[in-house]
Amino acid sequence: MLKHFNTVLRLLVGGLFIFSGLIKVNDPVGTSIKLEEYFEVFSVEFASFFHVFVPVALPLAVILVVLEVVLGIAIIINYKPKLTQYTILALIIFFTFLTGYSAITNTVTDCGCFGDAIKLTPWESFTKDIILLVMIAVIIFVDRQRGSQDQSATMVGHGIIGATTIVSLALSITAINHLPFIDFRAYKIGDSIPANMKPSEPFIYEYLVEKDGEEYTFNEYPNDKSYNFISMTHVNPEAAPTITDFAVWNDEGDFTEEVFHGNKLFVILYDVNKSDLEGLAEINTLTQSLAGKVEIFALTASAANTYEAFAQKNQINVPYYYTDATVLKTITRSNPGLWLLQDGTVKGKWHYNDVPNYSEVLDLLNL
Repeated sequence: MLKHFNTVLRLLVGGLFIFSGLIKVNDPVGTSIKLEEYFEVFSVEFASFFHVFVPVALPLAVILVVLEVVLGIAIIINYKPKLTQYTILALIIFFTFLTGYSAITNTVTDCGCFGDAIKLTPWESFTKDIILLVMIAVIIFVDRQRGSQDQSATMVGHGIIGATTIVSLALSITAINHLPFIDFRAYKIGDSIPANMKPSEPFIYEYLVEKDGEEYTFNEYPNDKSYNFISMTHVNPEAAPTITDFAVWNDEGDFTEEVFHGNKLFVILYDVNKSDLEGLAEINTLTQSLAGKVEIFALTASAANTYEAFAQKNQINVPYYYTDATVLKTITRSNPGLWLLQDGTVKGKWHYNDVPNYSEVLDLLNL
């Protein structure tokens, strides 16, 4: 009975690790951005040495996401049980600390546990990790009670773990050098940015009020002033806009609305000091060939003097606007990257390693 119970727990823990890991293997740059956020917070809240991890956030993210997938497979096939179980335990304790800290302090509002595919609140993430912690603790306890020994791994086991590691690593590197295989964000191809900035349906609220010792619930707040307000509940929070912070501006004012009209190609340079110069050369060639056919702008989060010096040095001869760095990193995981809009609808996105040719851009715009 205990053996079957433990098998079920191993399948649940392993399946969740594989699912979570594969989502992040799809977008290791996104995981590195989340790690950077944690390191920045910890460098202020705990100790400044955490800041030294920021430059290596990407390789750390790759190790983390590959490890998640490998551990998920390992616990399911019972590969080196003792090593696998205690490694998972250590990892879950680490995750629980991160999500618990986020939940209590509300400093990091999205742990990135499931990338951009499934958004969890800090308390939901913390609860999930507590449940996982209990499950792995039970697995370890039951195995020890049954007197299970850490048997030698078979050649088949070595092969499965080795193949999982190689495939996961290859997928991660491919996603870094191009773009995520599946784009879960609200700026993906086919999405209308103006539509994503609006609620999908009217918000619905329920009002809990009290009168003469009795509580009543209304969909609209009553006009009768004898009712005393108790609380208000948002019934359909899922209708909230998926984009809440997109804005484009320069020193002359806000240009967000202008972004949603006509054919526009944006060169995204969220940090010019970290931009890939070889990729930028190809992008410059493309923008020059499209001049007069498509409106071309640069979007950056760099300071004006920094950007202008960079643009002059690298012959970027297009108007530029400012956009929040987090928003630009959400739009594309590439720096520089390309983002093509037609009347506010995303028609194309490219990594600097995959710069399209002139005709490909025009075909997407039916020009």
